[in-house]
Amino acid sequence: MMRGARGNADGPDLEQFQKLAEAAFAALPEKFQQLCGNLVVLVAEQASNDTLRALNIDYPLALSGLFEGVPHADSDASIYALPNHIHLYRRSILAEWRARGDVALPFLITHVLVHEIGHHFGLSDADMHAIEDTAP
Repeated sequence: MMRGARGNADGPDLEQFQKLAEAAFAALPEKFQQLCGNLVVLVAEQASNDTLRALNIDYPLALSGLFEGVPHADSDASIYALPNHIHLYRRSILAEWRARGDVALPFLITHVLVHEIGHHFGLSDADMHAIEDTAP
């Protein structure tokens, strides 16, 4: 369990982090959640080597989240497509949280989640900030 405002040195474990991600999604405006449809949020320690190579990323902690699926604008591309999903990478988000020191971990998780969902909908940065501002 996390201790105090900043948690322990390791931060929440993967299971606790998943719960924080689920709570972050649940706290988003209901209308926004409904638009997401069957979006799945997955939490992993960090991106796989294959993912990092595909994105030409050398430093694993440089990637905190990733949207995978059919972009909203192309959602009619295949009625048999697997659900869209967002990966949140625990180690990267925790590294940023520790480095910043000025933001609560749930806020940072919400920030990454909204940013990745924003990719799905093609939202502007201003739109994404407006959604973040409505979350507790």
